[in-house]
Amino acid sequence: MQISMPRGAEAEARRFYGDALGMQETEKPPSLAGRGGCWFRAFEGDTVVAEIHLGVDDPFVPAKKAHPGLVCASVEELQQIAGRIEDAGFELSWAERDTFEGYVRFHARDGFGNRIEVMTATDHRS
Repeated sequence: MQISMPRGAEAEARRFYGDALGMQETEKPPSLAGRGGCWFRAFEGDTVVAEIHLGVDDPFVPAKKAHPGLVCASVEELQQIAGRIEDAGFELSWAERDTFEGYVRFHARDGFGNRIEVMTATDHRS
């Protein structure tokens, strides 16, 4: 999935998607590297389970409603990710924690104001 970011803000993208969210940065292909932005992957073992491409958008406008939904393995992992995001000073909300049947979740905003959802399945899924 692609998310927009402002030009020259790769360090802030790395702070949220790499450090706080825990994704691994991957090199952009040489033919695209000059455009700016950066790419991140999430792995389960050796398998890529999610990839987010942050692309420069001029003028930049954050996505207020549209968002990627990332699924993690457990409530413990969900809480760990939430803790890293909060510790890094990013906006995080549990307001809709239990409003999606079979899942527990939170929403966060990256350093540019884009919305991100992180969730995990609960044991009582129907």
